[in-house]
Amino acid sequence: MSTNVNTPLSSPAPATPLLHLRGVGFAPSGREILRDVSLQLHSSQILTVIGPNGAGKTTLIKIAMGLVPPHTGTVTRASGLRIGYMPQRLQVEATMPMQVARFLRLGPATTPARLRDVLREVGASHVLDSRLSTLSGGELQRVLLARALLREPQLLVLDEPTQGVDLKGQAELYRLITHIRDQHQCSVLMVSHDLHLVMSSTDDVICLNQHVCCHGHPEQVSNDPAYLELFGRSGAAAMAVYTHHHNHHHDLAGGVVKEHQHEHS
Repeated sequence: MSTNVNTPLSSPAPATPLLHLRGVGFAPSGREILRDVSLQLHSSQILTVIGPNGAGKTTLIKIAMGLVPPHTGTVTRASGLRIGYMPQRLQVEATMPMQVARFLRLGPATTPARLRDVLREVGASHVLDSRLSTLSGGELQRVLLARALLREPQLLVLDEPTQGVDLKGQAELYRLITHIRDQHQCSVLMVSHDLHLVMSSTDDVICLNQHVCCHGHPEQVSNDPAYLELFGRSGAAAMAVYTHHHNHHHDLAGGVVKEHQHEHS
């Protein structure tokens, strides 16, 4: 039997997690998707869930948010926890005339000034009056991120936030997510399939394949035999290539905005 428990959010003990899953399982019609999954997410922590296609990553975060009840195990969330959710993708019909500003106003009540501020924060001020159907992949993902931020979340849940974005744009988005965590002091639960890209943008990693294969700091997971079995040593080699420091940033099209040099590890 599954349960959902609320704990007080005000004045929590230092070690009290905002989110705690214990032994969660999910098996619709007898088909096992998740088995005995446990995790904890603490204040201002970024936790990234990685795994192959079909590993149950999206199901896990839906259970974490309370959108889907687990079949076994328990989910404990801080009482009154505000969650901002960014879905994996948004299908936009080319003929749909909806503008970005109107799309954002479909969420929590807000003001024109607040819309401008949140789009500025995610680097998408210029798309306020644009039609959703005309946005690039990077622009659309930033609009979805802005929509999640309008909820002023204590927990930001991001399902493949760099979906449809090129490599340079992905790195920039991950740095933006870290900046948002620091500015808003919120926690982040994120799904990604590229550990090498999130290495510098996450505190902890869970490697999922229906069950938790391994977990820990990014460098620890990248050398874990279970991770190497799932992704192969080519995945670890890719991390060596992409673990570097930037002193520049990119625009929405991926162009370099100021001079830079890479320091490859």
